[in-house]
Amino acid sequence: MTDDMRAVLSKVPAVTLGFWIIKILATTLGETGGDAVTMTWLGETTPQAGASGVSGYLIGTAIFLVPLIVLVVAQVMAKRFHPFLYWATIIASTTAGTTMADFADRSLGIGYTGGTALLLVCVLASLGAWKATLGSVDVNRINTPRAESFYWLTITFSQTLGTALGDWAADDGGLGYLGGAAVFGGALALLALLYYTTRISRVALFWMAFILTRPLGATVGDFLDKPLGKGGLDLSRPIASLALVAAIVILILVLPQRAGGHPGAEPAGDAT
Repeated sequence: MTDDMRAVLSKVPAVTLGFWIIKILATTLGETGGDAVTMTWLGETTPQAGASGVSGYLIGTAIFLVPLIVLVVAQVMAKRFHPFLYWATIIASTTAGTTMADFADRSLGIGYTGGTALLLVCVLASLGAWKATLGSVDVNRINTPRAESFYWLTITFSQTLGTALGDWAADDGGLGYLGGAAVFGGALALLALLYYTTRISRVALFWMAFILTRPLGATVGDFLDKPLGKGGLDLSRPIASLALVAAIVILILVLPQRAGGHPGAEPAGDAT
C-alpha cells in the first residue's frame, strides 16, 4: 500500500463502541436539528401545508445540502483523519437526510411506506454501483477518493432511509416513538450478538447496523421534541439540538479517536 493510500484509509475511524455511541447521538441530532429548521423556523411542512409546506422542506434540504457538500469535499481532500471533520460530515449527512426524507414522505405525497421503499432502492443502488465499480463495499478498504465518494453517498442515502424507516415504524407501524426506539435498539443488539457469535459477513453487519442507528436516532429525536399529544416530550428542538452537540463534542474529546477500519476486518477474499 502506498503512503497516499494509507493517508486516505486513515481518514476512516475505527468502528468501536465509542463510534456507535457518537453515531447514535449524531443521528438523534440530525432529527432534532432538521426538525428545528423545517418545523420550528420555517413552519411545519405537511401535505396540507400547500406550496409553502413544499418550499419549507426544499429550503431546509438546501440549507443542509450545502454544508454537506462542502464537508464531503473537505473530507475527501484531507490528507489524514480529523475527528471533528469526520463527525461534522456525519452530522451534516444525517441532518440533510432528515429533511430529504420528510420531503419524500410528506411533500411528494408518497407516504412513509413509499418513501422508505424509494430510499431503500437508492441505498441498494449506491452499494451495487460501489461494488461493481471497486469490487468491495468494505469500509476498511476506502483507499481512493472514488471509494470515499461512494462511502459518503451511501452514508447519506442510508441516513435518509433511516429517517423514513423510523417515521414509518412510529406512525404507520403503530409502534410510537418509544416502541420504535425499542425495536431498533433490539435489532442493533441482535446484530452485535451475530457479530460476536457467527461468521456472517462483517461488511453486511456493519451496513445493517449503520442503517439501523438512524431510525433509532430518529425515533428518540421525535420522542424528545414532538408534542405531548403525539407521544413526545415537547422539548425545545433548538435546545435539544444544542445539548446533543455539546454531548458529541465532549465524547469526541474524551473517547479515543483513532483512524482505521472496523474491528475484525475480513481478509481480502471474504469482503463483499
